[in-house]
Parts: sequence; C-alpha cells; structure tokens
Amino acid sequence: MSSLARPTHGRVLGGVCAALARRFGTSATTMRVIFLVSCLLPGPQFLLYLALWVLLPSEDKARTAW
Repeated sequence: MSSLARPTHGRVLGGVCAALARRFGTSATTMRVIFLVSCLLPGPQFLLYLALWVLLPSEDKARTAW
C-alpha cells in the first residue's frame, strides 16, 4: 500500500477519491462510485470528504516533507 496523499494528476475535485483508490489498490472511478452511492445513505460522508480534502497533503507537498 502506498502513502495517503492527494495526487497531483488524475484528480477530479480534490483528489480524495483518487488518493483512497491508490491507497487501497482500486481504480479512482470505482472509489468515486462507492462514494456517490454512500452519499445516498444517512451519515456525514460529505463532511468526511471535506475533512480529508483539508487534512490530506498534496502529493508534491508530501514528497518535499520527507
């Protein structure tokens, strides 16, 4: 598994789904579909997405930090 950082290429909105897909070894499209379906269920999915967007470092910043 790779580190959890938002990629600079291949992201649509904030790169959260692309980062999670890379981390868990699935495609970004699959992760986006899972997220959209989960939004139909009750819960704070959208708030979690926003929090991950703010908290996850961008890939270029994560490389320079290490």
